[in-house]
Amino acid sequence: MGIRVELPAHLCRLAGIEPAREVLLEPASPTLAGVLDALEARYPMLRNTLRDAVNGKRRPFIRFYACQEDLSHDPTDQPLPPAITSGKEALLIIGAIAGG
Repeated sequence: MGIRVELPAHLCRLAGIEPAREVLLEPASPTLAGVLDALEARYPMLRNTLRDAVNGKRRPFIRFYACQEDLSHDPTDQPLPPAITSGKEALLIIGAIAGG
């Protein structure tokens, strides 16, 4: 079983997987960095949209959630929760909204 990743609609359109919202990945490591590497390898058009191509940092207004926890500021080499790695739950990539 792989890791399920749910993407926002605009990234699905960019990746050409619409109307699907979820992809199944087999990352080299069960970490956020491993998932992002696998996602960008399969869908190269997503490179530089989720994280900066030079320093690897998360792009502003992109958030990562697993098991109702915000992982956006956690180290990307930290293991993902078992519910994510088992495929029971999906890793959510969300476009944050700002307002004032």
